[in-house]
Amino acid sequence: QEQLVESGGGLVQAGGSLRLSCAASGRTLSNNAMGWFRQPPGKEREFVAAINWSGGRKYYADSVKDRFTISRDNAKNTVYLQMNSLKPEDTAVYYCAADRTANWRGPAYWGQGTQVTVSS
Repeated sequence: QEQLVESGGGLVQAGGSLRLSCAASGRTLSNNAMGWFRQPPGKEREFVAAINWSGGRKYYADSVKDRFTISRDNAKNTVYLQMNSLKPEDTAVYYCAADRTANWRGPAYWGQGTQVTVSS
């Protein structure tokens, strides 16, 4: 089975940037659509971005469009989330997810999450 491990979170000032990575330990990452989700403190988990298996199709939540970029490198078994112009409201635990059919209501695989904190 796939194991997803996020990294790259941390503390950053408003206006700064972070790049999150999600590495898969399994052999089938390239066959899965990948998504990023986040859960702000005291709130429900929400969709952030998704990318298809080849990397050719992407979409974003309105709240992050033009600031965040999702990408993947299947040769490295890794998906990325480049986050620019960060705002305090971006503070959340960020999770990556994988699903063969892009079922983002219930993905097959979840990472453990990485904390992103944006200070004002």
